[in-house]
Amino acid sequence: MGRDEILPHEGASHDRAAPPTLAECFTQGWAESARPAPVLPGAAYAAKRRALLSARFPGERIVVPAGGLKVRSNDFDYAFRPHSAFLHLTADEGASAVPDSVLVLEPTGTGHEATVFTRPRSPRDGGPNGTEFYRDRRYGEFWVGRRRTLAETSDALGLAAHPRDDLARALAPHVPTRVVRGQDPVVDAAAPPTAEAESELLAFLSELRLVKDAWEVEQMRAAVGHTVAAFHDVACELPAATRLARGERWIEGTFNRRARLEGYGLGFETIAAAGAHACVLHWMRNDGPVRDGELLLLDAGVETDACYTGDVTRTLPVGGRFSDAQRQVYDLVYAAQSAGIAALRPGARFGDFHDAATRVIAEGLDAWGLRPAGTGPHDPSLYGRYTVCGTGHMLGLDCHDCADARSSAYHDGVLEPGHVLTVEPGLYFQPDDLTVPAHMRGIGVRIEDDFLVTADGAECLSSALPRAADDVEAWVTAAR
Repeated sequence: MGRDEILPHEGASHDRAAPPTLAECFTQGWAESARPAPVLPGAAYAAKRRALLSARFPGERIVVPAGGLKVRSNDFDYAFRPHSAFLHLTADEGASAVPDSVLVLEPTGTGHEATVFTRPRSPRDGGPNGTEFYRDRRYGEFWVGRRRTLAETSDALGLAAHPRDDLARALAPHVPTRVVRGQDPVVDAAAPPTAEAESELLAFLSELRLVKDAWEVEQMRAAVGHTVAAFHDVACELPAATRLARGERWIEGTFNRRARLEGYGLGFETIAAAGAHACVLHWMRNDGPVRDGELLLLDAGVETDACYTGDVTRTLPVGGRFSDAQRQVYDLVYAAQSAGIAALRPGARFGDFHDAATRVIAEGLDAWGLRPAGTGPHDPSLYGRYTVCGTGHMLGLDCHDCADARSSAYHDGVLEPGHVLTVEPGLYFQPDDLTVPAHMRGIGVRIEDDFLVTADGAECLSSALPRAADDVEAWVTAAR
């Protein structure tokens, strides 16, 4: 990475003024470079969502920040990913979204006027902020790339765009205000905390994402399709992974390459868990070997340019064949997932698919004599030692989408056409669990697919990946 010794970052402890002659040479000789900014494909749908938000909170100012950059180390930031509520209400895309942007819905007599306050393109006229484009390591165009002009932002998003510098003044007039707090210090300072009102706003914004519209369904199909392609990439790379001391990293890199090629990146950090690491639900160190004869649990998702993510898990026999013990565990998880899938339909309780899958797991373990709590009455909850977590979740802009929704609308609610969710039962037999037969210790299996609830059932968006044990073996063997 380059170092700026002559023109240090403005505000840095070693900052010094640029020599006048050098500064002068940057103020001239630039061609006109305005670009057409066609309206983003999802902008019309975002406008409908803003209208629903406006109707829900009449007469109140609503402020939704995109969030800012987060430091990774010293003067390097993590890649920017806007807050999901901001994305949902603007349909902006990850690569073009600008850090520190803020969406404001200002109340009017008939509803709300929507404005995005954002950093415009760095000026090159030598005026205020006129050195930003070549001196500012964090925001300057020469350092991090071109931003849209305000006019380009307005055209792309289909709403008014004002400079970020005008935000504090726009928020100054006293109006009842609800904000998404903790994302922007200017926003937080402009409105005193009101826990109940802000919780209500977060709940509504989450519930607004529960039922996907037609454009969102397209995004989900694309995200899952790219995710499926990345799983096929991984199946082809299993032999290479077995030759490396940290083969899990090879698997991770293989998946991540496809994610960056096809979309904005990962929906979440890839879980590439081989051997006993599969018993760790969120194993993300990915620093272990991948050995023939063991299983690889891969839980991963590609995020589209518009930041919708897939979330799929497959447990693969690295050498192409399950051992008897591995297949026994795999087949029980497969049967549990199949039962959960069969419970997906509009009008069903959200928890029905979990209950169906858990019942199969419990009955299977009971048949094996695995009763961790002894010989008392049959109770599926007793088997949490081996299953640990739930069997699925809503999916969308977040992997665990709609997390702030009220229980009555989500966990205790009913399925509707347009819901997108996962079904992902698993069994995790820890390597040191003495309640498990020795030949099963260290085996972890999860199978996860993504589903769109339809008018008469559910469509498996990830159906292009094999699921049954025989089909998985044939897939892995053919890919070697």
